[in-house]
Amino acid sequence: MIKNLYKEGCTQNRELSWLRFDDRCLNEAKDAGNPYLERLKFISIYTSNLTEFFRVRVGSLYDMSKANVEKVDNKSGLTPKQQLSEIYKVAKRGCQKRDRVFEDVRKKLAKKGVEDLTIAECTKSEQKFLKQYFKSNAAPLLTPQIVDASHPFPNLVNGAVYAAAQMKYKKKTVFGLVQVPDSLPAVIVLPSKKSLRFVHMEDLVESQLENIFKGMTAVETMKLSVARSAYVDPEDEAFDDIVDYRKKMMKVLKERRKMHVTRIVMSKKPSNAVKKYLFNRLNLTQQALFVCSCPMNMKYAFSLEKLLNEDQKKELLYPPYEPKLSPALDYEQNLFSQIQKKDVLLSYPYDSMEPFLQLIKESASDPDVVSIKITFYRLASHARLVRYLCTAAENGKEVDVLIELKARFDEQNNIDYSERLEDAGCNVIYGFDNYKVHSKICLITRMKNSKAEHVVLCATGNFNENTAKQYTDFAYITARRAIVKDAVAFFKNMWMGILDGDYSTLLVAPVNLKSSLLAMMDEEIEKGSNGKITCKMNSITDEDLIGKLIEASCAGVKVTLIVRGISCILPGIPGKTENITIRSIVGRYLEHSRIYIFGEGRSEKMYISSADFMTRNTERRVEIACPILDRDIRKRIHEYMDVCLADNVKARQLMSNGRYHKIAVSPEDELISSQNVLMETAVGSAYEIKHSVPEKPAVVFHGKTKNKKKKNKAMK
Repeated sequence: MIKNLYKEGCTQNRELSWLRFDDRCLNEAKDAGNPYLERLKFISIYTSNLTEFFRVRVGSLYDMSKANVEKVDNKSGLTPKQQLSEIYKVAKRGCQKRDRVFEDVRKKLAKKGVEDLTIAECTKSEQKFLKQYFKSNAAPLLTPQIVDASHPFPNLVNGAVYAAAQMKYKKKTVFGLVQVPDSLPAVIVLPSKKSLRFVHMEDLVESQLENIFKGMTAVETMKLSVARSAYVDPEDEAFDDIVDYRKKMMKVLKERRKMHVTRIVMSKKPSNAVKKYLFNRLNLTQQALFVCSCPMNMKYAFSLEKLLNEDQKKELLYPPYEPKLSPALDYEQNLFSQIQKKDVLLSYPYDSMEPFLQLIKESASDPDVVSIKITFYRLASHARLVRYLCTAAENGKEVDVLIELKARFDEQNNIDYSERLEDAGCNVIYGFDNYKVHSKICLITRMKNSKAEHVVLCATGNFNENTAKQYTDFAYITARRAIVKDAVAFFKNMWMGILDGDYSTLLVAPVNLKSSLLAMMDEEIEKGSNGKITCKMNSITDEDLIGKLIEASCAGVKVTLIVRGISCILPGIPGKTENITIRSIVGRYLEHSRIYIFGEGRSEKMYISSADFMTRNTERRVEIACPILDRDIRKRIHEYMDVCLADNVKARQLMSNGRYHKIAVSPEDELISSQNVLMETAVGSAYEIKHSVPEKPAVVFHGKTKNKKKKNKAMK
């Protein structure tokens, strides 16, 4: 096995690779092939990604640098301090680029009747409207604060937007700030019959600072926002006295609010006095200061769609697409019985998640179903799946739910759901202390004629009804005995706290996933130039797997990778990775599926998985890779991969210098966008999913409340 990978010259730093991926998202905002409002959304995605990066990755590097941990990165040879230095430089260049792209998109949207205005750009009548709006709607919700001997500097909330000012008050200089509450709309729509004109709430609050701080004169105003480290170890000794893991995670969430600041974003360059003032109180240095002209809160980009007229929607948004109802099943017949006879593959978002949800709903009321077992990582905010599981428990089924409370930034949501599930009678556990349970598996059991029958679902993505319409993922539903046997063993092991269980078919981390991947790579290495490895994933960082891929390339094995995000391995290095090609696809949907294919023909082995080629997945999480054994489904996945590899519109090729290049296209070549092709070729009936709200909404008729019955179009 190759050690000290960076000395081989064919790997790159994980964090810098991530920033290059985020730049790929930003480039979609520049792409003339994307509608203007979709381009604005990509700016928002870039901003959100970067904020999370500074919370998670920079937060942990910051801890190491402050502790003088000089551990050298095994992909680049950089120390934590050196990594931070490079990260801040690259990120600042990215934000400058983001601001330029935003201004260009803003101007283009204005020409299409969507006008994003500053307060100064508003007419006098509009400014009058805004002042009255502020007085009536915003001012009552604001809590302004000055900082002096009696009023200590507040603990700035991570990600919150503040309007701040240095002010004169009775010959004294004071600093005041006010948080822009999330309860207020991000934008205020101005009265206009001709176009959609709006201003940002954060700008309105800043413009009213002298009215907010009565009797004070603003010398310098600005907007600011901070990113705080999100890294809090729940196994730290500070939490030892808490036995209930749910209470422990709630305390972790509270601790996170006070973590150190890794970045401060300001809307204008501060004076030396203000900069010194903030740096002292937040313990910052110059490298952590980002001055950006882009709105602080970019989430508004996803709310504008509701404000557009029909003509604007057609021009400024992607054409609408509804996931198809898979034709593999007859929805007027029992789904469980059908899956007993044949395997089913759902390919999100081209296929709908509805068959799985209907399977759970059907099982909840099926008198023959005795148990449902499932793992949860991230769920939709209003999950029908949870409602169906609660119904199953209330109907006397045994419902066992392993819910991962350590799913970063979804902890509170998962805590809330765990309480709801327990209240309904479900058996809930929280996984392991040092291992996140990231696997996506469900096992349903029924007793038919005194004989147990099972259905298993293994998926690459979360059981999340919202992201299933936004992320590309696979869900494989089967009743094959070998997979069922391992699924039964998996859940038994999870409930007994056993990590090192024995599995014959499923690859399970941290038990046999990594060793099996390395063994299958070795099999291809033995074939030399006849060997073939084709994989799709989100990221690749695992040192052992990278080393083995380099070894495979050196042996002549053709290695083809589709890696959406981080890729620490660099392709095309002569004598080392010259037989490795890597592509990244960034488009309308977030590429999320993980597919492993080793060899070809009769000896080929194919898996779908919840795990990326990352050390955290292969060694520090509970993950599952499920073999695809059905011939027709294998063929379908091959066709899917072929379309992805043929993409020459949204795909980019990773070069040996770590940068992405467009796929070379000649004039006679057909332009192929894989996601568009997969939408166009999706088979099945299209329908509108009606269940994102409660199934029996209360409807008021002349003061009386009735339950309005709905027909399920999906079942027609």
